[in-house]
Amino acid sequence: MREVVREFQRRAGQADFVAVVDDAGSHTARDLLAEADRLAEAMFPDGGGGTVMLQADNSWRTVAGSLAVGLRGGVLAVVNRHTTRAEFAAAFEDIRPDVVVAEPSARDEWAVPELLPGRTDTVLDGWICRAAPERRDVQRWSGGVLIGLTSGSTGRPKGVVQSEEALRYAGQSTIDINGLDRGDAVAAIVPLSSTAAYCFGVYLSLLLGGPLVLTAKWDRAVALRRMAETEARWTMCVPTMALQMGAEAAGSGILAGVRAITVGGGPMDRGALARAEQSLGTRILRVFGMSECLGHTSPRPDEPEEIRLGRDGRPFPGTELRALTPDGSEAGPGVTGPAQVRGPSLFVGYARAGAVEPPQLTADGYFATGDLLMTHQDGTVSIMGREKDIIIRGGRNIDITEIERAVASYPRVARACVAAAPDEVLGERVALLVVTEDGGGIDLTEVTGHLESVGLSKSKWPEFVYAVEELPQTKVGKLDRSGARALVHRLRGRTPDST
Repeated sequence: MREVVREFQRRAGQADFVAVVDDAGSHTARDLLAEADRLAEAMFPDGGGGTVMLQADNSWRTVAGSLAVGLRGGVLAVVNRHTTRAEFAAAFEDIRPDVVVAEPSARDEWAVPELLPGRTDTVLDGWICRAAPERRDVQRWSGGVLIGLTSGSTGRPKGVVQSEEALRYAGQSTIDINGLDRGDAVAAIVPLSSTAAYCFGVYLSLLLGGPLVLTAKWDRAVALRRMAETEARWTMCVPTMALQMGAEAAGSGILAGVRAITVGGGPMDRGALARAEQSLGTRILRVFGMSECLGHTSPRPDEPEEIRLGRDGRPFPGTELRALTPDGSEAGPGVTGPAQVRGPSLFVGYARAGAVEPPQLTADGYFATGDLLMTHQDGTVSIMGREKDIIIRGGRNIDITEIERAVASYPRVARACVAAAPDEVLGERVALLVVTEDGGGIDLTEVTGHLESVGLSKSKWPEFVYAVEELPQTKVGKLDRSGARALVHRLRGRTPDST
């Protein structure tokens, strides 16, 4: 990240400015650069750079750590504090870092001294820096500068390696689409330990040269207040966060100064998002992207609701997205098929045994996303769900995304998730987890009555409905489908069939 850090240095040299606002207060660019200089010296006292695993929390430390790595031309790997010891060990083996920077409790929980022999220094106001006596050449990352961890479909963390060119392209495309200006404040309310959250939080704010507004832990009231007080112009979040903020705003229009909120990473209903944006006083943009190809579709804030909230935008300029037919040819408008993407934000590869494992691409350079895609005549796209998001009931494949969309259109439903309930005879049956708008209960008859009214085939109706306070979420706030399945299994075990 040397390029964006140099630009940040130049702006700070011309005039100091507030670069971060977090739970501890305001932090200027020059203060962060001073912290970065001290950290860089602790990590690499003999000069040069290396690969650094950084506990990426939503505070000034993540920005200072990024600056330090960029000053030395190193590679940054971001890791969430809630990563388990086993997950950290797996990621460590794939990345084989030269340095680990984290709070002392994380160092102990992750057994860092056992994994990384070397010296320890105190940095970043009480955190520790563990550095190996020798380091590997960063050329092993084939031009990558950022490694973000994603669980993918295996449960084992995968290190997604992205280049600075990809980060800049994705960040600048988002700036252009949302009409952001130099010096604008942007908020990061999603944990910065994922590739996408880091790109559209830390890196995007460094490009803009304005304040990055952070909240250490997700609290919808705190997030709303801080964005309003700092006059933030944009943020990215998952659907659950947007809907919770909409409920908290209670029609106040508190975010009227925000140009747009980009929302992706989970099931979305047009009606629910429309109610949220009206309550917040801003525009919500439903987008699609992934760690392997950062944020590669988006609508614009001035487009009609049907496009902003009913679809998933259109590809960034220079990015190509296509759906395939069963015979492998490109599908035309209105036809759903497996999605493939290529473009400037496509990743370098996965981190494996301390080096890059190149991605599996088609002969013409496309990456299979694992999603189902439908294109429209006007160039916009709709993600129709995951290829593997199905329940197999008695040999019949049931698309859970279709059910979730139908359920989410019911006004009483705030959020919904379909998961498989095990069945000795049929293999799997359809279960539904529901968070209601009023926090009250909801039963199977009420849900199926709505599904009948919207014309969903009876063969796809849920057979069990459970009202819950909140849907299971991953560490970065996305819907946790494995957690949802586990919850359904527990609830199914203690409730009758008539639930």
